[in-house]
This record gives sequence, C-alpha cells and structure tokens, in this order.
Amino acid sequence: ESADPQRTALLLRKAWTLYSVTPLYRFHRSRLREYARLLSAFIAAERQKGLAVEVGVELDIKVALSSLPELQGSQQDQPAVLVQLSSRSQASPKNSEDKILWSGCFCCMYGDDLSENMPEDFTCLPLFLANGAESYMSVVGNWFQKTFDCSFRRLAISPFNLSWMVAMWAGYKVDKAASAVELVFSVPRLPQPLDISYAIHPEDAKALWDTIQKTPGEITQEEVDVFMDCLYSHFHRHFKIRLSATKLVKVSTAIASAHCDGIVKMLHSQYLSRVLMLLTELAISQIQ
Repeated sequence: ESADPQRTALLLRKAWTLYSVTPLYRFHRSRLREYARLLSAFIAAERQKGLAVEVGVELDIKVALSSLPELQGSQQDQPAVLVQLSSRSQASPKNSEDKILWSGCFCCMYGDDLSENMPEDFTCLPLFLANGAESYMSVVGNWFQKTFDCSFRRLAISPFNLSWMVAMWAGYKVDKAASAVELVFSVPRLPQPLDISYAIHPEDAKALWDTIQKTPGEITQEEVDVFMDCLYSHFHRHFKIRLSATKLVKVSTAIASAHCDGIVKMLHSQYLSRVLMLLTELAISQIQ
C-alpha cells in the first residue's frame, strides 16, 4: 500500500497475461541498461528474420528495463523489474512521445517461501505479467530464457482460485461507487457454448462476506466455501439453476478481474500489492 501511485499506475486497468518464471541465474540489477541494449540487439536480429514486426510499418524499437522498488512486499523480496518496448514511427513528429508497444513486469510480492532457500546466484521473480502482442512476448521471453537459464510458463487460474479471489476482493472496502461483483460460469457438455453471468451489488456481496468471516484479515477455506454456497443457493432459488454443476471461468470486482485463462486486470491502486501477493503465490505453486 506504500507504493508510489504514479509509478504503479501503469499496471492498472490493463489486461495482463500471467506467467510463472523459474529463478533467473546470474541476473544483476546493476546491469539493467546493459540488458536493455542486448535485448534491443536481439529483437533487431529477430526482425531481420521477419519476426516480431508490424507488417508495413518501419519502427525503431527501443527497449527499457527499470526497477520498481515500490512493488516489493517483504525485505526478502526482489523489487519488481519493468520491461518496456516502445517505438516511434519515422513519420512521427520529432517531439512526439514514444508509443509503448509492449510491457512486461517481473514481480515477487511476499514470495518468502521461495526466496528463503534461494542460492546466491539466483534471483527469485516468479510472477511475470505481459501486456501487448504475443509476438513480442515470444521474442522477449526467448531472450530471457537464453540469457538467464529460466523458463516461462503460462499461468492459468483454476475455478478453486477464482472463488478465493472473488471472496477476498468482495470483502475489501472501496470508498467510491463500486462496480458490481460479477461471476461468469461456463456450462459444460453443450453443443454450443453457453455462459451464465451472475452480478451482485457490491454492498450486498460485502455484507454477506462480513457475516461469514470470523477473523478480519484472515480467510479460511471453509469461509470461502460458505460464501460461494450462499451465492449458489440464492441463484438456484430464483432461477432453478445449479451453478455448482457449471465451471467458474471469470470473476470481476471493483478491485480486479481475473479469467481462468490467466488474464488479470487490476483496477484499484490501494489493493494492488494484495492482488500481486495472491498472484505471486499462484506462480510459486506452479514452480514448486
């Protein structure tokens, strides 16, 4: 919550694709400028092969790597590292700002379980968020894997974890008028895809959670189960549909939204670190 709002605002209201990353070998924060030059040269070489290029557009792609110490949970965490690819078309005015083509962010928010036993030459940044064209992600991920002997893997979010997210986020207090809490369910074994959207007024969702949660600040599996069961029984009472027979695929709240494909949008700066903490936990569980 102590993060600088201006520095972390670039993470808000964008659709981020999640990856888990194994520890980086011999990654040195003091060499970020050098890494940016090397990655830029690598992208230029890949473009010569016809990769990661926007057809018909001549672009001068710039690479920037920067540290985000604002995104650091405990003292053991490594500060986040932001990777940005930007461009300026030859037709653009000289004083115009560069256009951000793609962004990526390595992050570790309260990843003590993984950091504690990490050998000295390894840097633990298990969560990676990407925003932009998949072709750029492929090239950037390829360079990091070759340079630091690490591995990127898409991070899906299970219905189990989605239910935890909606319970936690629905219980957070938001000052301004909040959007509805929405759950989207996919109905299995139908010839045509069918989704069911279930929207709840944010104050009703928070009131329900407050009656269930025994200890503020602590959440148990039993409490999450009771929360979801209450929502299911309410829906069944009105529509005679058993949501327990469907698959939860997306949740949206005023805090954040998350899709089972591993796409997350963070919406509230005050709770950014808590969302990233949960995502870091998911990334670590995939690595371990």
